Amino acid sequence: MLNISKNEIDFEVAPERYASINRLENKSGKNIASRLLIIALLIFIAVLFLPWTQNVQGVGYVTTRLPSQRPQTVPAIIDGRIVQWYVREGELVHRGDTLLQLGEIKEDYLDPLLVERAELQFEAKAQSAQAYGQKADQLDNQIAALQEQRVFKLEQARNYLQQAALKVQSDSMDLVASRTQISIAENQYLRMEELFEQGLKSRTDLEARRMKLQEAQAKVLIAENKLLSSKNDLLNARIAISGLQAEFQDKLAKAASERAEALSGRYTATADAAKLQNQATNYDIRRGLYFVTAPQTGYITKTIKSGLGETVKSGEQLLTIMPSDYDLAAEIYVQPIDLPLLETGQPVRVQFDGWPSIVFSGWPNAAYGTFGAEIVAIDNVISENGKYRILVAPDPDEHDWPDAMRIGAGAQGMALLGDVPLGYELWRKINGFPPDFYQRKPVTTNPAANKEKK
Repeated sequence: MLNISKNEIDFEVAPERYASINRLENKSGKNIASRLLIIALLIFIAVLFLPWTQNVQGVGYVTTRLPSQRPQTVPAIIDGRIVQWYVREGELVHRGDTLLQLGEIKEDYLDPLLVERAELQFEAKAQSAQAYGQKADQLDNQIAALQEQRVFKLEQARNYLQQAALKVQSDSMDLVASRTQISIAENQYLRMEELFEQGLKSRTDLEARRMKLQEAQAKVLIAENKLLSSKNDLLNARIAISGLQAEFQDKLAKAASERAEALSGRYTATADAAKLQNQATNYDIRRGLYFVTAPQTGYITKTIKSGLGETVKSGEQLLTIMPSDYDLAAEIYVQPIDLPLLETGQPVRVQFDGWPSIVFSGWPNAAYGTFGAEIVAIDNVISENGKYRILVAPDPDEHDWPDAMRIGAGAQGMALLGDVPLGYELWRKINGFPPDFYQRKPVTTNPAANKEKK
C-alpha cells in the first residue's frame, strides 16, 4: 500500500513474521546488480576492441571452372524424326556412345542409294575431265608438229628464195653481156656497111653482119625475158614465204583455240566433279548424323524430346548431359559497391546448401561447415541481376569441397578483407559505410628491400 499517511504503523507490524519484508530490506542485492552491470559494461567495451575481419558477402550457385565440364544439351544436327532411343535418364554414357537414332524426313535425301548414285555421277564427271585432258594433250602434240613443219617449210621456201635471187643476178649478168654484144654487133655492122659502100666488102658479108646484129638483138630480148621471169620467181618465192607463215599461223591458232576449249572443258568438268564429290561426301556425312552420339562421358540428366516418330528440327535440343568428371567452382554475385575491394587470388569462405554450418562472418577461423576458396575470375560486365559475378575455385591449401556436391546447388560466399576493431565495424554498419579499401603488401624476396620496409 502507498505510504501517504502521517500515522506510523511500524510498531504494530512484526517484520520477522514476513520473509518478503526481510528480503526487501536486505541491502546486499543492490550491490550485486550494480557489480553485474559494471562487469557487462566492461565486457562490452572490451569486445569493441576485438579484431573483426571485414568481408564482402554474396550468394550464387555451384558451377564448374571449365565450360566443357558444365551441363550441356545435345542438339539435333539435321531435321528428322526419332526412330529409336538407346539410353535412359540417369544412365552413364561414354563419349561416342549412341544416344538415339533419327530418320530422314526431307524428300531430297529419301533415296536409300543416294550416296552411291552421287559417287557414280562424280566418277562420270571425273572421266569426262580426263577425256578433255587427253584431247588437250593431243592438241599439244599437233601444235608441236605444226611448229616443226613450219620450220621445215619456211626453210625450204627461203632456199627457193635464195635460188631465185641468184637466178635474177645471173640473168642480169646475161642481159648486160647481151647488151654488150649488141653494141659490138652494131659497130661491126656500121663498119661493114661503110666498107660495102666503098666496095671493099660484098653484099653477102654485109648481110651476114646484119644477121649477127639481129641475133644479138634477139639475145637481148631473150635475156630481158629471162630476167623478168627470174624476178617474177623471186617475188613468188617471197609471197610463198608470207603465205606459208600465214597458213601455219592460222593452223596453229586454230589448234591453240581447240586446245583452250579442251582445257576449259576439262576445268569445268573438274569443278563439276569436285562439286559432285563434295555432295557425295555430304550425303555420306549426313547418313552418319542419323545416329546422335554422346559428345563426352557423363550422365543423362533429362530427355527433352520423348517418344518415337516425333519430328525434330536442326538445332533443336534433344537431351541434357552432365559430365562425370568436373572441377567444382562457385559463381558468387556481389554488389557493385563491393567490386573494387575484390581481386583475383583473394581468399573466400563458402557455405553450400545442404551442409549445415555455423558462420561467424567476422571471425572466419571460428566458423564451422564452411570451405576455403579463392577468387579466380571477376567479370568486367554487370550481370542481368544488377550485380557482378565472381568465380571462386577450391583453395588447394584448404579441405576439399564435398564430393557429393552437385552442379547448381546454392552457395554463399564471404570474401575476406582486412581486420578492424569490432567497434569500428559496428560504427561503419550503423552509418552505412562500405568496407575499407585496402591493398595487399607485395612480398619480395630481396632482403634489403624487406629491411627498408621494416
